[in-house]
Amino acid sequence: MTVEYAASANHAVIAGAPETKVTGMSHGEVASAFADLSRAFSSFREANDARLDALETRLAGDPVIEEKVARIDRAVDEAKSRLERLVLDGRRPVLGGAGPVADPVIDEHKGAFDAYVRGGETAGLKALEAKALSAGSGPDGGYLTPASVEREVLARLGAISPLRGLASVRLISGASYKGAVTKTAPVTGWVSETANRPQTNSPVLEELDFPALELYALPAATQTLLDDAVVNIEEWLVSEIETAFAEQESKAFVVGTGTGQPKGVLSYATVGHDAWSWGKLGATVTGVSAGFPASNPADVLIDLIYSLKASYRQNAAFLLNRKTQSAVRKLKDTDGHYVWQPPATADQAASLFSFPVVESEDMPDIGANSLSVAFGDFRRGYLIVDRAGVRVLRDPYSAKPYVLFYTTKRVGGGVQDFDAIKLLKFGTVAASG
Repeated sequence: MTVEYAASANHAVIAGAPETKVTGMSHGEVASAFADLSRAFSSFREANDARLDALETRLAGDPVIEEKVARIDRAVDEAKSRLERLVLDGRRPVLGGAGPVADPVIDEHKGAFDAYVRGGETAGLKALEAKALSAGSGPDGGYLTPASVEREVLARLGAISPLRGLASVRLISGASYKGAVTKTAPVTGWVSETANRPQTNSPVLEELDFPALELYALPAATQTLLDDAVVNIEEWLVSEIETAFAEQESKAFVVGTGTGQPKGVLSYATVGHDAWSWGKLGATVTGVSAGFPASNPADVLIDLIYSLKASYRQNAAFLLNRKTQSAVRKLKDTDGHYVWQPPATADQAASLFSFPVVESEDMPDIGANSLSVAFGDFRRGYLIVDRAGVRVLRDPYSAKPYVLFYTTKRVGGGVQDFDAIKLLKFGTVAASG
């Protein structure tokens, strides 16, 4: 059985998870950060216009102007990062806040888990898992966290893991997700009421098989911290593992090899659009190794956009890292307008040709034959598989006087629709792999 939960370009929404909005206490800071970003980008436009004017009138650029543009560009990045951080902090739900009516089973699990984490008492969790007809430790080791911890982990990962916020996510109970997708649509046609109905070709199906692989974190605590009754153990555990999980899975979703980890978007073979076939991703080339073309450089981004079918463009977004975004920020269209624009409101993303820009530091810098820009409908194109359950194994022995908590979750992923994602290659040949 699989359960799908929604994801957007900004954060994942999980059924039953508390609503995540910017809190009233942070409105002033968010407004200030948004104003700083707007002012920084306005200054950047002026400085970059001066740089372009200097290039038109001189054989080489003015180093003073170049340094000024680079400095203001860094200020734009810093203002943008500050705004995103404030919005993200406001979106993080508070664990243990107002929720559904108390459930004795849930409360029993939370109490037993708290006793295990603080003092190593296992009797309560063993009794609960025996009631559920499961072994105390099982093949994964450790004990299942309360459902509130798992929901919180998934919610926060959806907010801070770039590709998870864009992709489809399914929750499964088994070791892997198996499904089928249609590689080619069935042949159809129009006929009159009394005309013969010729037999149509059957669709060609492809099996998807995404195993859920183990991702772990190893937070540590002092016994003094664990003995402090005021400390919310669930909140502490979530805050300790969220960044570790997000960093590891974010990298895997982009460049993962598929061996012992999910297969990332950039690990699939690429091919020119005219030779595209299922199992490969179409790539647009810049025609220049490690750079944009000197003349009309933004045109390759337009080519990339329109290499994607219209049905996918409706919900498409750009995925690139900060350095690539800095290079794109300097580009103009043929009418002299900057193609990159800052967010229209504090809770929106920056845009490129009106499409959202999502920043992932795991995307490569611009280099020879680098695949530094991805564009597509990632919700239809990439599938993330989460196996239900987050497990914790308490270890008070390996790093005395600290107590280690070996925390694991199982996650997999890969491309599910090869027509929904396109790549920009900074080279002259599209094919690879």
